Amino acid sequence: MRRRTTRIAVQSRRSRSAANLEEVNEHSVPDPSSTDLAPSTPPAADAADNNHIDLDAIERDLTDVQTALERLNDGSYWTDEVTGEPIAEDVLAAHPTARTATPTLS
Repeated sequence: MRRRTTRIAVQSRRSRSAANLEEVNEHSVPDPSSTDLAPSTPPAADAADNNHIDLDAIERDLTDVQTALERLNDGSYWTDEVTGEPIAEDVLAAHPTARTATPTLS
């Protein structure tokens, strides 16, 4: 049951990240049939951040999610990649893509 719940949580995160990336891509490619020459602003953009969206961060997150799903499949998800020790469930609950017992927050 724990494996199924974890897989659902990680897949949900992948879906959210993929949707964010798709939304950004839809708004960053100009529509040639459009007569509006003003650049469009993605809805997910933060006005306080000059409408900047970190595409690299979204892509990194998708890569991390894919790695987490692979680790679930091969049974190493709950094991620290560096020490080989178990990763606490509260760490994985807070950081589903963690690969070590003390994940680096970025």
